[in-house]
Amino acid sequence: MDGRSGQAGDGQGGAYVRLLGTFDATMLVAGSMIGSGIFIVSADIVREVGSAGGLLAVWLASGLMTVGGARCYAELATMHPHAGGQYVFLREAFGPLAGFLYGWTLLLVIQTGTIAAVAVAFAKFLAVLVPVLGADTVIATTGLFRVDAQQMVAVLVIALLSWANAHGVATGKRIQNVMTVTKVASLAALILLGLVVGLHGGALRANLAAPFDTSRAHGAFLGAFGAAMVGALFSSDAWNNVTFTAAEVRDPERTVPRALLLGTGLVVVLYLLTNVAYLAVLPAQGTAGGATALERGIAHAIDDRVGTAVVGEVLGPSAAAVMAVLVMISTFGCVNGLVLAGPRLYHAMAVDGLLFAGVARLSARGVPARALALQGVWASVLALSGRYGQLLDYVIATALLFYALTVVGLLRLRARHGHAAGSRVLSYAYVAAASAVCIDLLIVRPEYTWPGFVLVAIGFPVYLVWRRRS
Repeated sequence: MDGRSGQAGDGQGGAYVRLLGTFDATMLVAGSMIGSGIFIVSADIVREVGSAGGLLAVWLASGLMTVGGARCYAELATMHPHAGGQYVFLREAFGPLAGFLYGWTLLLVIQTGTIAAVAVAFAKFLAVLVPVLGADTVIATTGLFRVDAQQMVAVLVIALLSWANAHGVATGKRIQNVMTVTKVASLAALILLGLVVGLHGGALRANLAAPFDTSRAHGAFLGAFGAAMVGALFSSDAWNNVTFTAAEVRDPERTVPRALLLGTGLVVVLYLLTNVAYLAVLPAQGTAGGATALERGIAHAIDDRVGTAVVGEVLGPSAAAVMAVLVMISTFGCVNGLVLAGPRLYHAMAVDGLLFAGVARLSARGVPARALALQGVWASVLALSGRYGQLLDYVIATALLFYALTVVGLLRLRARHGHAAGSRVLSYAYVAAASAVCIDLLIVRPEYTWPGFVLVAIGFPVYLVWRRRS
């Protein structure tokens, strides 16, 4: 069947199989969101906003935006519960060009760059346990090209999970469920460790003394607040991936919305409690050259590894190994969720004639295997290039812009189809908040914002080429 019908197959090869229930879909949402960011980005947030209260406010604002966006997407999923998710939403609301530009950016950087970045994060923490697999072990070098063991581990993770998911959505969901349950339990243990075992009176008093002191904010507070939200929003991203898999979800009109709200709600609560645990153990501010984790505080944790600093205060020398295992579990599950979901969107694009024709085929197992291969190869190239981090910086504002555009599309689709069930206030509030963050980034971080828009703009001539071919 073609992409517009949204049915289980495309008439070529196999067909999608509806094997994902509410639990599976919720684990896909939560597991795709939780990577390594929650253990790291709080340091940068404190440096931006300058206070403990500002840290919690950033995570709360980001959480509210995430759940609000998920609520809007839940309504879209009831209207168009088809493979491709956000691509389909944009296509139906604004036409094929809008859908293509999102899919183009997703394949070029957003999905593949995130896969590369999170796979490298897995490799970095594996090197804590097995140092020979770190970045210092050079495997090959020719001129400007350099490949180290850390990059090769990342490529092997991408290849392994692509191969596993090529065996069917049942295999992918089993990996996702196990990994997500494990890392949710691990985060819960970290929260209890900080709030119950590691509670430090001196740190707590320091954080409560002036919870919203903006004297150490990086520039004007509102500008710093918007810039600080980038890390929190990125750490909460990928919740939309479950919409890509709608053709494999049982009763998608009910299941996908439930999974979006349950999954995002769970992660937002865990993230807020994790930061409260950080503040119970370490002062928000500290000294960059401090001799101990308490002296350095959250803002100056070594390599921004706040989670490791907190566990170190509680467990001592074993902290590095404990956190390495926790982050490896978290990142492995995150990569699996991203690897599983992305190819469903590329497949929908190909069925519409906007990507390589071969990508429109499903394997006999009902999997977009060629789309999986395409994604895996490009993500591996980005991992080997070392440029994925820079590219991701470029598209943060762009990803937010697509989220806002999709919610505007919801308003159009409501008017077109006479749907009045959703909250217009929530939709307008989300668009306003996402737009405000984008404008803030244009002002305070233009070097990261404009290149992302250029990457999207390059998609215009590419779209014309594909339209001509099809």
